[in-house]
Amino acid sequence: MNITFNELRDIKHSLPTGSVSRIARELQISEQTVRNYFGANKFEEGDEMVGKHVQPGPNGGIVSLKDTRILDLAKKIIEEERAS
Repeated sequence: MNITFNELRDIKHSLPTGSVSRIARELQISEQTVRNYFGANKFEEGDEMVGKHVQPGPNGGIVSLKDTRILDLAKKIIEEERAS
């Protein structure tokens, strides 16, 4: 799946407080892995590499995502927040 970097960051900024922890817990990955997925570049021991590749371009570039589980869960959390 391809998405612009800016769109990915907008999704992250739309998440309610505590969502990074929830995503990490539900997917059994580290919180830093979730942060890195949304654009951070801090890798600590035990962090997983996320399947993404960024190509330069407008709107922060194009991010090609191999695994969309984090993005899918983030969108679900945003929809839950809107529905409540």
